[in-house]
Amino acid sequence: MRETAAYGCYLGLGANLGQREAVLDEALRQLAAVQEIEVRQVSSYYETDPWGVTQQPAFLNAAAEVWTTLEPLELLAVCQRIEQQLGRVRKEKWGPRTIDIDLLFAAGRSSDTPELRLPHPYLKQRAFVLVPLAEIAAEVIFDGHSFAWWRDACEDTGSVRKILPKGRSFLKKG
Repeated sequence: MRETAAYGCYLGLGANLGQREAVLDEALRQLAAVQEIEVRQVSSYYETDPWGVTQQPAFLNAAAEVWTTLEPLELLAVCQRIEQQLGRVRKEKWGPRTIDIDLLFAAGRSSDTPELRLPHPYLKQRAFVLVPLAEIAAEVIFDGHSFAWWRDACEDTGSVRKILPKGRSFLKKG
C-alpha cells in the first residue's frame, strides 16, 4: 500500500452475459490482487432484473467493500482495466455486459467530473445496488440515512433474488 491513508469504498459489480458467477469471482480476484486494494467484504450474489434497458438477460449483482490508497479516479481506472480484461465492450448505455464495476460510495471522497460521479448518481434508486450494499454496510450513513434505510425506502420494483450466500470465498477458487 502507498504511504497515504487507506479509505473505505463500496463497489457494485454486475454481469449478465456469459458465465456470470465466474466473471464476478474473477473480477473480485483481480481487484484483490492489486497491491493498493484490500477486498474486505463481499455480499451475496443476487439475480436481478435489468434496469434501464429491460430487454436483456437477468444480471448477477454483488457489492464489495474495499479499502484502498488509490484516489477515486485511479481506482476507477483499475476497475475499467479489469472490465476490459474480462471482455467488457461498451456498446449501449445500460445494455448487456460481461462485467460492470461501479464505484458507489467512498468514505470522505466525492467526485463530479465527466469521468466519475461519486457517490454514484443512481445509488438511491436501484434495488439491485442497495440490497447487496445494505447486506455488507447496513449502518453506513449516506446522504443523512443508512444504506439499510435507503434500501427500505427504494421505490425500484425490480426483482432481487439471493442466488449465492455471503461468505463464499472467491479468493480460494481456481
